[in-house]
Amino acid sequence: MTPPPWDIGRPQPAFLALANAGAIRGRVLDVGCGTGEHVLMSTGLGLDATGIDLAFRALETAEGKARERGLTARFLLRDARQLAELAELAELGESFDTVLDCGLFHLFNDDDRAAYADGLRSAVLPGARYFMLCFSDQQSSDQQSSDGWERVHRVTQDEIEATFTDGWRIDSIESSTIDITTDPDGIRAWIVALARV
Repeated sequence: MTPPPWDIGRPQPAFLALANAGAIRGRVLDVGCGTGEHVLMSTGLGLDATGIDLAFRALETAEGKARERGLTARFLLRDARQLAELAELAELGESFDTVLDCGLFHLFNDDDRAAYADGLRSAVLPGARYFMLCFSDQQSSDQQSSDGWERVHRVTQDEIEATFTDGWRIDSIESSTIDITTDPDGIRAWIVALARV
C-alpha cells in the first residue's frame, strides 16, 4: 500500500522547528498521529509521548518505527473527537502538557470541530499548549483536487478563531507549509499555537 502524500517519513519542518525551540515539553499527545513521526520526535527529546489515531495500519507502522529506533512510545487506536472520554481512561491517566495536531483539524466539519475543541480542553490543564498544522484557505483548490484530497477542508483563520473561543488563548496563527511527497512546494498551511486558559 502506498503511503499518503503527507506521510513523509520524518517530522514536518514546522513541528521540528517547535521542538528545536523547546516549545514541545512535558507529556505530549499527538492526535491523528499517523505513522508516529511526531510522537517519535517527542520521545527522542526524552518526553513521555502518546499518539492516537483511527488508522490501525498506521499505528502498526508507528510501533514498528519505535522498535527500530529503540524508542519507547505509546500508540492507541482512538478517536480524537472523543478526547473527553479518553482523558478518563486509565491508560492515559493524567493530563497532557503539549498536544500536537498535524493534519487532523482540517478533516473535521463544524460539529466535529466543536466536539474536538471541547475534548482537548478536558485532556489538558491550564497553561498547556496546543500546536496545530492544518491546510490553509490560501491553498489552491486546483492542486487539492488533482491530488484527490477533495474531502480536506481548506481552513480559514476565522474558523480557527471561532472553534477555539472557549477556554483557549490563541497565541499565533501564521502561514506555513505541510511537506508532501507529491509536490516539492508542499501544501499551504496554518501553524497555530494556542494555550489552555
